[in-house]
Amino acid sequence: MSHDHSHAHDAEERDTALRVKAIEGLLVAKGIVDPAALDAFVETYERRIGPRNGAAVVARAWTDPAFHARLMADATAAIAELGFQGMEGEHMRVVENSDDVHNMIVCTLCSCYPWPVLGLPPTWYKSAAYRARVVREPRAVLAEFGVHLPAGTAVRVWDSNADQRYMVLPRRPSGTDGLDAAALAALVTRDGMIGTALV
Repeated sequence: MSHDHSHAHDAEERDTALRVKAIEGLLVAKGIVDPAALDAFVETYERRIGPRNGAAVVARAWTDPAFHARLMADATAAIAELGFQGMEGEHMRVVENSDDVHNMIVCTLCSCYPWPVLGLPPTWYKSAAYRARVVREPRAVLAEFGVHLPAGTAVRVWDSNADQRYMVLPRRPSGTDGLDAAALAALVTRDGMIGTALV
């Protein structure tokens, strides 16, 4: 797996996209699926139930110590305070990056993922290469994403499953003390909340 998209990885993504398009076309042609319903579903997960929700959680944790404490004690309940809950977000745990520890999430069995706060999982998250390699060689995978950590920083990989979903609370960037929650949220990316990017 290479984050700069190796030829094999690109071909796999293209093949999957073509299969999805073909299946979608057949279902629409047979009247089984309404294209407007599909568009609404995708729109919901890309715009309303997506990384912007997780970014709002991160920004709130960075600016509100009481919320931060609740988030670390019971992430599901704290996230629900902001109105983000539902399927795939029932059993949340937030793991916090620090100077000493960098966290990453994966689902080694399939692609368990916290949809209410991160939206649809990226293709690479579901790939067999990421799922296998991030456990065996997390630093090498991070390097492919352009993340190079000091040798003294421990890397912890958290395996999401049906009973527990994880989200990374990235470190707040220095020099952001004057920013409000909206400006801070704009700095946070989906990959930062998976642990494959820094903020």
